[in-house]
Amino acid sequence: MKINRDAYGQQLLAQYHDQMETAEIIERDDGFIDTGSDPGMYFRDYKQWSPLERRAIKSARGRILDIGCGAGRHSLYLQQQGFDVTGIDLSPGAIKVCKLRGLKKAVVRPITEVGKYEPDSFDTILMLGNNFGLFGSAEGAKRLFKKLSRITSPDARIIAGTRNPYQTGDLDHLQYHKLNKKRGRMGGQIRMRVRFRKAVGEWFDYLLVSPQEMKVIIGNTNWQIEKFIAAEEANYFVILRKQPP
Repeated sequence: MKINRDAYGQQLLAQYHDQMETAEIIERDDGFIDTGSDPGMYFRDYKQWSPLERRAIKSARGRILDIGCGAGRHSLYLQQQGFDVTGIDLSPGAIKVCKLRGLKKAVVRPITEVGKYEPDSFDTILMLGNNFGLFGSAEGAKRLFKKLSRITSPDARIIAGTRNPYQTGDLDHLQYHKLNKKRGRMGGQIRMRVRFRKAVGEWFDYLLVSPQEMKVIIGNTNWQIEKFIAAEEANYFVILRKQPP
């Protein structure tokens, strides 16, 4: 029997059609299993977002690329505000949900293929919902920052959310940090996959970083940190600006 690998998309489609809030199941490569999000989080409207998330999205300007758009909550909000927004996601199911919900521009495309866009296509790159993690690794981030630089305007910005993995007292997480470092990986470099009902997603890397680690990663790119939003909290945001050539 062929396994459906779009577990994330199947979850979003089920929520959309059944109008029932569910949480995705995350399986980590050390055997740890947990729910990866609050039930219904991907469908919440602007008033239900955290104050920090509402604050972060205010920095969006011009033509916007929403990377890892999910069910489209950020893209749809910005579209309603009159912005030209393109949402991309690796998941066909997620993009189908976006289109069903009214997002005009929604494309199945992984972050690794952002370089397919023409130069100067976007003014803002949106990576909310902890989507800084989609860079996967420090090396992956540096490669992708180059691609994002090429497809954006001279004064472009990146608005990203992430989580400081070290703000935890959970023994399972602390042991995983140690395991990662033994393997030559960053402490918050998670290897995981998503499950939903009978669907099982592919394994992928997801990078959680502290503000200090983020500074190091961005230090050798042509992006610079304009400001952190709530850097002292576990979940925080960053606004990056493109440096002049």
